[in-house]
Amino acid sequence: MKSKHNKYFFLILFFILNACSVNYSFTGISIGPEVKTISISTFFNDTGQGPPTIAQQFTEQLKEYFQRNSNLSIVDYGGDLQLEGSITGYRASLRGVSAGTGNNNIDQAAQERLTITVTATFINTYDESQNFSNRSFSFYEDYDPNTAPLNANEQQYVDNIIEQIILDIFNTSVANW
Repeated sequence: MKSKHNKYFFLILFFILNACSVNYSFTGISIGPEVKTISISTFFNDTGQGPPTIAQQFTEQLKEYFQRNSNLSIVDYGGDLQLEGSITGYRASLRGVSAGTGNNNIDQAAQERLTITVTATFINTYDESQNFSNRSFSFYEDYDPNTAPLNANEQQYVDNIIEQIILDIFNTSVANW
């Protein structure tokens, strides 16, 4: 008898959620039912630094993320939602120094940081209050240059950073975080 009540509960819940004017999903997306498409322009690498394929990698992963985590169709241009931007920062910097030991006594980099910054513009053609222009998204990866140097691990660090920036862009544009 209890399973019969559960079945009715879920059926009622399903109809309530479908009747709402805003689409609901368990990923936290808040997109109106009229929004069906998104166009994502190529994000160019304006820094001239980083792996040569970073712009293409970022753009393709951004499109894939939207496809996996929303019901939106990707269109070349003129989507209900529009996203464009560029990679505006790619910088490796020193984070900490360790004192030399033994006969060496030469200070060494103990930690370095790779930071990538992306600037994005988002347009929601149905709800201008959701728009943002030239918003900066940045993330970093700290690493030990002595055990995991940038030149040997750059792609892994770039992958980790891009993944986080894409999540931030997704949350800011369609999850309203």
